[in-house]
Amino acid sequence: MRKIKTAIFGAGFMGRVHTEGVRRLGNVEVAGIAGRTSEQARRLADELYVERASGDYRDFLEDPAVDAVHVCTPNSLHFPMAMAALEAGKHVLCEKPLGTSVAEAREMTRLARERDLANCTFHNLRYYPQVQNMRRICEAGELGDVLVAQGTYSQDWLLYPSDWNWRIETGPSRAFADIGTHWCDMVEHVTGLRITALCADLGTFHHTRQKPAGSVETFAGKAAAGSGESTDVPVATEDFGSMIFRLGDKARGAMTVSQVSAGRKNRLFIELFGTKSSLVWDGEQPDQLWVGHRNEANESIVKDPALLRERARSYADLPGGHSEGYDDTFKQVFKRFYRTIADRDTPVEYPTFQDGLRQLEILDAVIESSRARAWVGL
Repeated sequence: MRKIKTAIFGAGFMGRVHTEGVRRLGNVEVAGIAGRTSEQARRLADELYVERASGDYRDFLEDPAVDAVHVCTPNSLHFPMAMAALEAGKHVLCEKPLGTSVAEAREMTRLARERDLANCTFHNLRYYPQVQNMRRICEAGELGDVLVAQGTYSQDWLLYPSDWNWRIETGPSRAFADIGTHWCDMVEHVTGLRITALCADLGTFHHTRQKPAGSVETFAGKAAAGSGESTDVPVATEDFGSMIFRLGDKARGAMTVSQVSAGRKNRLFIELFGTKSSLVWDGEQPDQLWVGHRNEANESIVKDPALLRERARSYADLPGGHSEGYDDTFKQVFKRFYRTIADRDTPVEYPTFQDGLRQLEILDAVIESSRARAWVGL
């Protein structure tokens, strides 16, 4: 079997996790890492024993041996990098949000379709085994008709005004664009229903933040918060958002998104209440699924591939009692993405650019609703 060669664009937190995830596949080789500077790329490449490193991502686009690229850079670079890669005939896996606007996402989707290239928007949180189990339970009709969907995606890493990350300056949305879109993608993926209308409220609590003189890697700034040289800068992006919504023709829902919730490190929490039963999943305890019943005892199901619904079993590679977490979701997406590169007739079992476009359309509606203080249809 020919090894597929890929390049990683981005030498920060996501670049590292993508590189490690790709290497778990066996049939894919990381051909190189591109960073903001040659020095930054070289540091990560040396740490992970990757031979090639460059401060210019185009070096890898000019290499005919490179089959695919991962775009793991700040949001504003997703569009130019992905478009250049598609123009060069490379398959593209891009972090979310797919672009900074619906127009950009449409262009990326159009070009990928025209070039017949594999394209993935990295909504990896769909790929926890119990999330896939929820989806199959819904498909089988065991939940009944969905009546209520609710939950939150809460973090605490930007709680203080001294906390900083490049996302703070990436408008027009931060918390919802960064993690709210994950929640919306999951509720649509699991239920098979679409958000049809919404009413949102976005709030900024820290209108000024302390920007450090140097760069801060995502999630790595807590220990250094408030230390060193910094500059006070105005903040326009939101720390918190809430949304009520309609799901499909009947269901109603409510959710919140926050990056200022002390103690919540990375909690994606979703509850689905149907006419027959209920499902609850907590991303901080991903191997467990709660099933609620009206007239019998509730259940707490621990992940075991032998006991998952049949079509969910391939998303769990370890036996019961062996946890599968965040990094395993990367492997599950990558495995399916590269399978379609090795065999272009393989069915697509991962979120595409079309799915990324969908979430940007929802994000646009959220921003419009918050500004107008009104319901917005989708």
